Amino acid sequence: MTDAKLLNVLFLCTHNSARSILAEALLNHIGQGKFKAFSAGSSPKDNQKPNPMALATLEKAGISTEGLTSKSWDVFATPDAPHMDLVITVCDNAAGEVCPYWPGQPATAHWGYPDPSETAGTDEQKLEAFKQTLHQIKRRLDIFTSLPLISLSKMALQNTARELAKK
Repeated sequence: MTDAKLLNVLFLCTHNSARSILAEALLNHIGQGKFKAFSAGSSPKDNQKPNPMALATLEKAGISTEGLTSKSWDVFATPDAPHMDLVITVCDNAAGEVCPYWPGQPATAHWGYPDPSETAGTDEQKLEAFKQTLHQIKRRLDIFTSLPLISLSKMALQNTARELAKK
């Protein structure tokens, strides 16, 4: 892999309205030139849209919300979908579900976060929960994006080789 190649990362959650949307927008914001983030849900509701508080939290942080939509993970399991290098579940529900087959068998990880959209209280308290979730995601992504791409490439190659050793 050359340094010019973007690593495609897919963030999954159940409805694709809060945590996965926050992670997609944040990685696209801080990982420009190295990463291209996407998000999807295992079972988004009909006509699901990103949570307005997620969008407000991103906008307040100066992160673009352009193009963010809620969609099913089935969109990324088709033959013409972008190849994913890494798939990260960000909620416990999606982590326990059977994922569709991902072309190229990307690396997978689980980064669980409480659902900020389930926070009880005032709008101010709910917005604070979204802000805290964004900060938690940012801490992990700051470390992840600081790694040299050659290291990420080696890790992916190593994981593939270990899987092949089991066959």
